[in-house]
Amino acid sequence: MLKKRIWSMAQQLLMPKATAIWLVDNTALTFDQIALFCKLHPLEVKAIADGEASQGIKGLDPISTGQLTREEIKKGEETPTHKLVLSTSKVHLPEKKRKGPRYTPLSKRQDRPNAILWLVRNHPELKDAQISRLAGTTKNTIAQIRDRTHWNSANLTPMDPVSLGLCSQIDLDMEVEKAAKNRPAMEPAAQGETLMPAEQTQTFAGDLNTPAEPAENDMDKEYDADLVFASLSSLKGDEDEAGEENS
Repeated sequence: MLKKRIWSMAQQLLMPKATAIWLVDNTALTFDQIALFCKLHPLEVKAIADGEASQGIKGLDPISTGQLTREEIKKGEETPTHKLVLSTSKVHLPEKKRKGPRYTPLSKRQDRPNAILWLVRNHPELKDAQISRLAGTTKNTIAQIRDRTHWNSANLTPMDPVSLGLCSQIDLDMEVEKAAKNRPAMEPAAQGETLMPAEQTQTFAGDLNTPAEPAENDMDKEYDADLVFASLSSLKGDEDEAGEENS
């Protein structure tokens, strides 16, 4: 809506009487052409040319303001029936930032409490100033709805402000995103120990990575020959004694 308004302002002639004075004094355009371009009556343009009207007004050059080109003036001078065309402004006016609550039409003002209730319930992270911008209301009304002290609290129904036409989805998403950035980080809930401490895991890892010492192989042992033969002799003597007892 604001862009359309800026566009319409850019398509309107600035200071029409001052522009008409300049065109009368500096061009050969007809009174009808000047009157049509400046949206004046031809008799008023004639009075300007005769010095009977608009005395004390300084002429405004439409070429310097970018609203009329020299080529367009030349076409009008050559063809008396030519209608002057206002040039498109090359200057883009920045969008004016809105201050205070958004304007709400009369037909939708009765829906604002429902929208406020919806925002309070579904986006508790929003501040009162943000809700005020989205719903076009005051902080006092928001506080009453929060505290359930509003005169019509019993009949309020939460309704999406976007569906009600109070704000756009882009505006709502931007305010929610701002609120999310400003929200303090929540501490994680305490949970049971599901993982082993790092010291124990490092210890176990060290034990696993340490190669086990190989068992001593019996083949690699060194034997004393005298001890071996002495053992065999004692075994043989025991066998002989057992045979004699059996006989």
